[in-house]
Amino acid sequence: MFSTKKARTRLTGVLAGAAVFALAACSSGGGSDDDTADAGGNGGGDDVISIGFSQVGAESGWRAANTKSIQDTLTAENGFDLSFSDAQQKQENQIQAIRSYIAQGVDVIAFSPVVESGWDAVLEEAKDAGIPVILTDRAVDSEDESLYESFIGSDFVLEGETAGEWVSENLATEPINVVELQGTTGAAPAIDRKAGFEEATSDNPNVTIIDSQTGNFTRSEGKTVMEGFLQAHDDIDLVYAHNDDMGLGAIEAIEAAGLVPGEDIKIVTVDAVKDGMQALADGKINFIVECNPLLGPDLAEIAKKVVAGEEVEKRIVVEDQSFTQEQAVEALPTREY
Repeated sequence: MFSTKKARTRLTGVLAGAAVFALAACSSGGGSDDDTADAGGNGGGDDVISIGFSQVGAESGWRAANTKSIQDTLTAENGFDLSFSDAQQKQENQIQAIRSYIAQGVDVIAFSPVVESGWDAVLEEAKDAGIPVILTDRAVDSEDESLYESFIGSDFVLEGETAGEWVSENLATEPINVVELQGTTGAAPAIDRKAGFEEATSDNPNVTIIDSQTGNFTRSEGKTVMEGFLQAHDDIDLVYAHNDDMGLGAIEAIEAAGLVPGEDIKIVTVDAVKDGMQALADGKINFIVECNPLLGPDLAEIAKKVVAGEEVEKRIVVEDQSFTQEQAVEALPTREY
């Protein structure tokens, strides 16, 4: 698993590519649940790169924006024949999709792993078939790095650290009780964002995490878990949510309990999609750490290099920002996702 601190490597031309393929919105998932039947060897000709992509699912606004970036970039006009499948947050569906892509003989396989572990066998199959694999958004914990060409994504540990540092410096000047809405159990962002936050607050005795449960990165489960937190604890000062959607669900639960989100209970989240940024601008969320979903241009660049036989970096970390309420108000009018 790659969780390097402060790394900030970018592909040449990615920023320009991201501008070309910017998202207008992130409210829809884009594409069908399973389009794997569209794959076919070398696509429409020798210069077309056939690529099979297995997405985690459509659990959040971030994921919808990520899917749209990939589908808008890996088009026939840009030299790609994309086959897309939605794993619906089930590892077995991703493994099945990857094996389907291997059988079809695509040029490249890319996927965002549902969880970190359990991938070696199917990745060995891809390697034996001579098909390069690119990881996006989430890493795998395999010790054999030869099973994939590159991993493109954010530094999740750094995201958790950034959130924790802001909490420690701005809220924890006096004792605070924190409840944590974790992402999907076993997923890299859930593991790393938790670890980063705990590391950043470990030397501040005022920060106490009194409860921590998974909300599975969804708004509905974030609301349900927050309702449970509110019933179990009457002294919650802060919600730390591993993504915006769970934070937005927590807002619904807090308001239903007759409390004011952002005031009675502070909220810190990760992602910075438009819904989350709007809640931050409205004062219902207090701080957001960005996780940039626009990985389509990065994936296209790496896929072309891999097919051309060029060396690529093993770990490419996308650059993220963080936002206060004032910064969210300023950023929203031109926000791409």
